[in-house]
Order: sequence, then structure tokens, then C-alpha cells
Amino acid sequence: MTVTPPRTPRTDGPVPVPPARSVARPGETAEEAAEAADVTTPAADVTATASTASTATGTETAVGTGAGTRTKAGADGGGLPSPGADGGGLPPAGADGGELPPASRGFLAKATLVTAVLSVAGSLLGLVRDQALARLFGAGSDTDAFLVAWTVPEFAATLLIEDGLAFALIPAFSMALARRARGVPGDPVRALVAGTLPRLSLAFVAVGALFIGLAPQLVDVLAPGLPDPALAVDCTRLTATCVVSFGLAGYCSAALRAHRRYAAPAAIYVAYNTGIITGMFVLGGHWGVRSAAAGVAVGGLLMVVVQLPSLLRELRKRTVNEAVAGQEEARPLDTLLLATVLLFALCRQSQVLIERFLASQLPAGAISHLNYAQKVAQMPMILSVMVCTVTFPVVARALAEGDTERARSRVERDLALAACVVLLGTAAVVACAPQIVEVLFQRGAFTARDTAATAGVMRVYALGLLGQTLVGVLVRSYFSAGRGSWYPVGAMAAGIVVTSWIGALSVGAWGVYGIAAANATGITVTALVLLAGMGPRSVPVGIRGVLLELSRPVRAALVATLAGSFAAGRFADPAAALAAGGLTVTVTFLLLGRALGSQGVVSALRSVRSVTRRLSHGRS
Repeated sequence: MTVTPPRTPRTDGPVPVPPARSVARPGETAEEAAEAADVTTPAADVTATASTASTATGTETAVGTGAGTRTKAGADGGGLPSPGADGGGLPPAGADGGELPPASRGFLAKATLVTAVLSVAGSLLGLVRDQALARLFGAGSDTDAFLVAWTVPEFAATLLIEDGLAFALIPAFSMALARRARGVPGDPVRALVAGTLPRLSLAFVAVGALFIGLAPQLVDVLAPGLPDPALAVDCTRLTATCVVSFGLAGYCSAALRAHRRYAAPAAIYVAYNTGIITGMFVLGGHWGVRSAAAGVAVGGLLMVVVQLPSLLRELRKRTVNEAVAGQEEARPLDTLLLATVLLFALCRQSQVLIERFLASQLPAGAISHLNYAQKVAQMPMILSVMVCTVTFPVVARALAEGDTERARSRVERDLALAACVVLLGTAAVVACAPQIVEVLFQRGAFTARDTAATAGVMRVYALGLLGQTLVGVLVRSYFSAGRGSWYPVGAMAAGIVVTSWIGALSVGAWGVYGIAAANATGITVTALVLLAGMGPRSVPVGIRGVLLELSRPVRAALVATLAGSFAAGRFADPAAALAAGGLTVTVTFLLLGRALGSQGVVSALRSVRSVTRRLSHGRS
């Protein structure tokens, strides 16, 4: 039996709930007070509960995504709820494992905050990892060999954690939770686990073993011009173990996010990068760059370890429906859905293959320069898609229950906010690229020449960051209904064709700059094709409205880039130049964005004011 979404919406209509407050707090506008009270909840969900624990203690956050939630469709997607007596601002979780509460802006804001804090920590450790790699092994042939082997975990992360598997599993778990809420006998969630986890685990083991056995051939295909292929083969065999660990980690992440548990999934890259850094410093003196590959293997295991206790607690919860009848039949994933999401993720990650294939024919260090530039340039994109990582289960749950309007409103707000975040980061990267690279990497074996080359490539890469973010947000809309769709695969394939064509034509004349330009152009083409297809195939957002909204932060980013570049050029010290340029970019972007009426900027500023006001109230 395959998992398919329901064709009809729920019939238990929403019942108005009296607003928590009808007057504005001190310092709050009447509009903000009205928005905070503008929520209705179905009667069936009134008794639902959720739990939030402080991120300071490393515990989890439960955020509601129950059916029937209505929030005012506007620019703002932020705003944190007032803390309750327990300091968490949310009621405690019910012991019966029943229906989850509605996903208000406050719940989503808290989940986003938890995810952001832990994801930023993981990204910072990723920078420390890259700094350690640059300092210990430089940007020469040894690092190139490791980065070829690094292709395996990069693909595995995209296919099994970040995109592919999550696009199939989160809607499936959302469907199972919706069935549980409707009183289906047995436990649909456990039935889904029984029907999917054993088969997927066997597939992970088989593919991992295949990569280990075919490592020499894999290296020949990925980088035929590599000076030391034997070293790359050794590293590839170590990194190939991540196919199993990443697969299990991705499964745990998808299940936990569907249950509105975000802390453990957000912590996986903290664990992963800790394993790699430890491996390099402990084993680097004896194993050389192979120590980084061993760290990948250890880090992958840690990704599973940090999530497994949370998932086991969720699966052990007993529901009232289990007593109604026996166990529900085990439910495997829809084959078409799994095939299309994995093919999309494979096409998207194949950009890395194209880059490294072309760069392997350039002088030693080209692959390293591309890697360092891409890692830093993509940080704004990673932060920008964080909000849709949190809200993807919300959209999937809304579509599972037939609430297309709620899904549309959520996707449009996600697009506005994510675009503002990534464009602010893009402006900072383009304006301050040399200073960023010098501060982060120029030490040890990483020379000033490496800094100049990496900074130039990073600026070109940054031109595609908006496209990267739009692809990350839009593709979730295509798969959130839990049905397979070939359109995203075709859109990504079109982008890959553009990337390959431009890269092949420009690498001879422009080297790594041509490769980076091909990447930026290809992903932008994919984003435009995905946006054009929004409608019957996906959540039906207003395309003209989205484009108009995107034009506002784009204009603000252009001016902020020029202002930030001018400010950074006034200082000789790289740290001072970076601080001046970054501050100028931020202030200019926010002021212009607000003046132009950018919804994402207005929403972000309103959330900051809300948090500041509540912190000041808490101190008084």
C-alpha cells in the first residue's frame, strides 16, 4: 500500500476561540495587537498540547502544526509569544501522544529560533573545520584529493538529509499524524516506520558498500586529472560510510520535524563537524589528510546518536487509538514520490560534479579555491532557507488536510523572508569578500594568493545565491502534498544543462571564475522555471506578486553592496574593514528595504522589536 494524500479537506470547520487579549500592550500598535489575537482553532484541536524546552539546556522544542489554524495573511511571519509561567511560553506536552496544536506565528518563531541557533553553531563549526583543513593541509594536491572524496558526503547530505529523503518522508509522516488525529485505529506513525525504515536501511548499506568497492573508478570519473588518485581513493572509502549514517540521520530528522521536534535535527551538523575537527587534530600527524576523511565517518555516526533518543521517545508514546483495533498495515513510501525527489536532489548536487570535473583540469588548488569560496558564499543561503525548513511540515500538514489557502499564505511569506535574508548576505559577501577570506583562512599554508583567488570566485558564486534560495523554498511546495512530480526534476535538469554548457565554454578562458559563473547562471534558470510552474503542480502562489515583492530587496541589496564596498575600502586592517563594510551593508539594506515596503524586511524588524520589548518587560 502506498501513502497518498487525502482528496477532500476536513469537514470539522474552525470554531472561533476568544482572543488572548483585545487591547494593545504598552508600546504596541493597535495593528500588532489585532494580529496577535487573529487566530482561530478547530474544536478538535483545542485540547492539543505541545512542549518547548530551553535551547540553553539543549532540550527540544515542540511546535504545533495542527489543522485548521488561521492567521492573518500579511507580511509578518514573526512575533514570539509571551513567556508563560514555565518560561517556555507553551503549554506542556500531553502524555497521550494525541493531536498536536495549531502552528501560530509564535510557535513557528520559537522553532525557527531554536533551529537558527543550532544551525549557526553547526555552520560556525563548519568554518572552523575548513580553517583547520586550510591551516593543516593548505590548498594543494592533498586537499584536492580529500575534496574529491568529499563529494560523497556532499551528495549524501543533499539526497538523504537536506532535500531528497526529507521531501518524501516529511509529507508521509505528516499524513500519518493527520490520520492519527482523525482517530484511525492503531498507530499510523508506527506503521509508516515499520514499512519504510527496514527497506531504506538495507538500501543505504548496499549503496555504501558499492561506493567503497568502486572507489577507484569513482575517483577516475570525478577527477580524471588528479595528481594523486590513490590518496583520493583512500579518502573516498572512508567517506563512503556516510551513506549509511547520513541515511539514518536523515530519516530521524524527517520524522522528528514532522512531530515538531527541531532541536535534535538542527544539532546534527554540530555533531558532524565536531567529529571531523577532532579527527584532523588527533590523527592528522599520522594519517595526513586521510584524518579528515576518518572524521567524516565518525561525524556521520554522531549525527544519528544525537537524534535517536528523541525519535525513540516519540515512537514509544501510546495513543488512545491503539486500543480501538489492532496494528495498522505497514505503509511503504510512494515509489514515484521517492524516485522524483531523489532524482531532483541528484540533479541539484550534480553541479558539484561538473565543477570538480572541470576544475580537475586546471592547476593544483583550483578545486580547493572553489570549495572554500562556495562554503563561505553559501552561508547566507543556508540561513535563508532555515525558515522553510521549519515551516515545511506546516505546509505538508495543511495540504494533507485540504487547506490550500493556509499553505499558499505560508509559502509566500517564506519566499519574502528568505529572499531578504539571502540578499542581505549576498550584499555583504560581494562587498567584503577579500576581508572575509583573509580573516577566516589566511594563515598557515593558506597564502595571500589563495585569499585573492578564493575571494574573486566567492563574489561570482554569490550572484547565484538568490536562485539557490528560491529553489530551496519553491521545491518544497512541489513535494509538500506527498505526490511525485517530474516538473522539479525537469527544471533542475534544465539548470544543469545551462551550467554544463557555460562551464565548458568558459573554463578555458576564465578558469575557476567561469565555473562559478556557470553555477550561478544554471541555478538561477532553475529557480525561474520552478517559479513559472507554480500553480496546479504545486502550491498556487501569485507569481506576479512574488516577483514584485522580490524586486524590492534586490534593489536594496544593490545599493547596500556599493555602500559596503566603499566603507570596507577605507580601512587597511581586514577585521576593521569587514566590520565597517558589514555594518554599512546591514544598515543600508534595512533602511532601503523598509522604505521600499519589503515584506521580509518589515517582518524581520517587527520580530526584533517584539523580542526587544519582551526582554525589556522581563527585566522590569
